[in-house]
Amino acid sequence: MKDVNKVPAAVAMLKVLEAYGVKDVYGYPGGSINSTLHALDVEKENINYVQIRHEQVGALAAAAHAKLTGHIGVAFGSAGPGAVNLLNGLYDAKEDKVPVLALVGQVPHTNMNYDYFQEFPEVPMFEDVSVYDRVVMSPESLPHVVDQAIHAAYAHKGVAVVVIPNDFGFAEIPDVRYDSASATYEKPAPQPVATDDEVAQFLAMVKEAKRPVIHVGRGIKAGGDQLIELSKRLQIPLIMDGLAQGYVNEAYEGNLGTANRAASKPADEILATADLVIAIGGDFAFAHSVYASHEFKYIQVDNQTVQLGRHHVPDLAIWSDATQFVEKAIAQSEAVPARPFFKAAVANMQNWKAYIQKMMDSDADSLSPAQVYKQINRISEPDAVYSVDVGDNIISTFRYLNLTDRTKWVISALFATMGSGVPGAIAAKLDEPDKQVFNIAGDGALSMVMQDLVTEVKYQLPIINIVTQNGDLSFIKGEQEDLAMPYFGLDLQPQDFAMIAKGMGLDAVRVTNYVELPAAFDQAVAAVKAGRPFLLDVMINDHRALPVEDLVVKIQDGKVVETVSPNFRKDKGDQQQYSLADFFAIYDGEDLQPLQHYFDEYQVEL
Repeated sequence: MKDVNKVPAAVAMLKVLEAYGVKDVYGYPGGSINSTLHALDVEKENINYVQIRHEQVGALAAAAHAKLTGHIGVAFGSAGPGAVNLLNGLYDAKEDKVPVLALVGQVPHTNMNYDYFQEFPEVPMFEDVSVYDRVVMSPESLPHVVDQAIHAAYAHKGVAVVVIPNDFGFAEIPDVRYDSASATYEKPAPQPVATDDEVAQFLAMVKEAKRPVIHVGRGIKAGGDQLIELSKRLQIPLIMDGLAQGYVNEAYEGNLGTANRAASKPADEILATADLVIAIGGDFAFAHSVYASHEFKYIQVDNQTVQLGRHHVPDLAIWSDATQFVEKAIAQSEAVPARPFFKAAVANMQNWKAYIQKMMDSDADSLSPAQVYKQINRISEPDAVYSVDVGDNIISTFRYLNLTDRTKWVISALFATMGSGVPGAIAAKLDEPDKQVFNIAGDGALSMVMQDLVTEVKYQLPIINIVTQNGDLSFIKGEQEDLAMPYFGLDLQPQDFAMIAKGMGLDAVRVTNYVELPAAFDQAVAAVKAGRPFLLDVMINDHRALPVEDLVVKIQDGKVVETVSPNFRKDKGDQQQYSLADFFAIYDGEDLQPLQHYFDEYQVEL
């Protein structure tokens, strides 16, 4: 090789990241990662080091970046405890199938296998979470291994882990190009397309069905308008996966919202009576229990063959891009007459929307999540980005938040780890600094990562942080309410999050009643427009949102029989079996109607 300049191997590694368009690297200092930190100093004009206060936050931020942009996220941790702390965020990336690179520190190679301080075999620890998991064996191979790790993360939509002995990063190696085919990821991958025969089989099954529904997943991507056209043409109502929220216009009358627990009443009721379920581009993790409620024909459309039949055995499996399948189905189909089933579903949804609006319009002084979300909708800009933490705010988001094809939102979906709200908002604001960004969390979730509110201050990230505080773990309390057990272990010590946030340098306000609510949100808007992060500490009541999962829907003798689960409030000092009317009344839903009411109105035959 001709004479070339030399650079530290860790600098060469960062140049590989830069070639793939990486702008931010999240991490926390440690002795065994110092060579990477030194390289970040050398390359600070080309790549940004974001110092988070806990490696979990760094990994969750990297995962959120990947979810929001489709581009690889990068986080690092030192040997031992730093590596262990990364795992929570890495599992989030694994479960939601997004590309993330984890750079893991290790003691110098001369101290490896001597039981040195903080030295232990890290590869086995990351074996399950990763699609690529290697220890660098020489300084010269460091940039090459990172290049291959990035390829693997993109190819398998998962986590790639590279363990780096600290001294290798300092060693000088030739300053040449080490990245390969980085431009490959700037163009969309080719997608499979359904055959004409597959679409014909689909249409034949739809024609035979009396009560078909389409269960929509995030694979529909930008095809929401086409899906609405197909829904109208074939008179099939739409039920959304949680992750597909915002992909299909929520104002469309045939959009029934989400199913299962964080759900709308009509979606659960209609799904429970369907005789044909058409899953398009989805990954419904609750299918094993929800789909087991009754027998139906099942069609699944997905662009990943491994997903076909993953959660439920299909009668017809179609390997295809979701939107391209919908477009072919439109082209090969003819409009059908109005279906009574579709009309009943639409009327049922209108009844539910009126209930949701009633909850949001309440002026009760005891604050509810619905009132809080009404204010979020009021101040939100059309292209706002929401980072929603795990807990009851998931239910509230699906029911109350205005999500459109212009907004973005991120959540820890399948791993569902609490504490994802702050890191998601940090990533969103760094990715799109000109957009309005929200972090929405409960008191339990924010408690896990609130140290990184100071990261928002350090990097001058004007994020609107909203914490809804009611002194218990409400999401788990709802689960315990449906089990034959008393409540236990759920109460949380109250905290003055506003005061804590102020101590970290944020502007903050505590809200305790309805009258204070609008002005507090206006104050938040003013703060972020002035370039400062803001926290609203909102004291809400502990009233459970109407638990649609406690509705039991069966078809008996040609009628829908709808009852309340016998486990509802069992062993809570109240042994009564609730009627449907009593159940609705508990949640101010006196105007809600059972599904059979609409089946009668539109003469739906069962």
